[in-house]
Amino acid sequence: MGQQIEHILKLVPAWSEENAVVTALDGGITNQNYRVDIGNESFVLRIGGKGTHLLGIDRERERICTAIAAQSGVGAEVVFYRASEEAEVLVTRFIAGTNITPESAARPEVLPRIVEAMKRYHNGPLFPGTFSPFETVRSYHRLALERGVSFPASLPEIFQLMVRIEEAIGPTQRPLPCHNDLLASNFIDDGHSIRIVDWEYAGMGDLFFDLGNFAVNQSLNEEQCERLVYLYFDEVRPVDLAHLHLMRLASDLRESFWGFLQLGISELDFDYREYAHHHLQRFLQNVETPRFEQWLRDVNA
Repeated sequence: MGQQIEHILKLVPAWSEENAVVTALDGGITNQNYRVDIGNESFVLRIGGKGTHLLGIDRERERICTAIAAQSGVGAEVVFYRASEEAEVLVTRFIAGTNITPESAARPEVLPRIVEAMKRYHNGPLFPGTFSPFETVRSYHRLALERGVSFPASLPEIFQLMVRIEEAIGPTQRPLPCHNDLLASNFIDDGHSIRIVDWEYAGMGDLFFDLGNFAVNQSLNEEQCERLVYLYFDEVRPVDLAHLHLMRLASDLRESFWGFLQLGISELDFDYREYAHHHLQRFLQNVETPRFEQWLRDVNA
């Protein structure tokens, strides 16, 4: 156990490092995450990564959104929170259950339960803060340039495409509480309902970004996207389907620029350049299809 972990364990009331069993959790590419078992209780210890405030992450806001999601029966209970110059620490109760995969998320028996969980927090208490994928991309780009990160020569074309998407969608008419990072690894089936963790990008925003972000992260095909829209709205309107697909594009663009910015700030052992180019290439491939122009028309219908 490292000295930093030992120090943090001493900060949490009623914890004792002598009795704690600490296990690193895989999958984090922004933070360090650990499972802590003490007696008959299990927790998740989350230590914020370096420079994550530059990614638009506000740890106090994350704490509040996590607590609100827990009250709605979706998130994990917040046990402890402390932000200081040495570390930003969030402790939540560990949710025991089955991990969701991109493949299992699309199954007919699982997808309705995921949509139910999404609707629960979308219609729950308001979150602090706001989220826009387009403003996020602009912010990531500016901050990455300040840190000497280089971008592809196609950048002007990419921004032109983003503006077309942004203008076609228009301002969010009714902002709702959104998670904005719906990776399969953030879903847990506790046997009764689908629980969702990792609320660091949460804020008030466009529910279609959550739908599009979920769809692209799980690689849903056209039929599955229509099923997602039907489960959420009880009908499939072309305007809603187009909105989802355009936000799928916005999600890939956000992920790409997130990766570029991480090149300039992160100290974690992860190939952020490959990550950035993967999402950028998928974005460019999808805007080159004839359906892209149809989505732009339909979302304005």
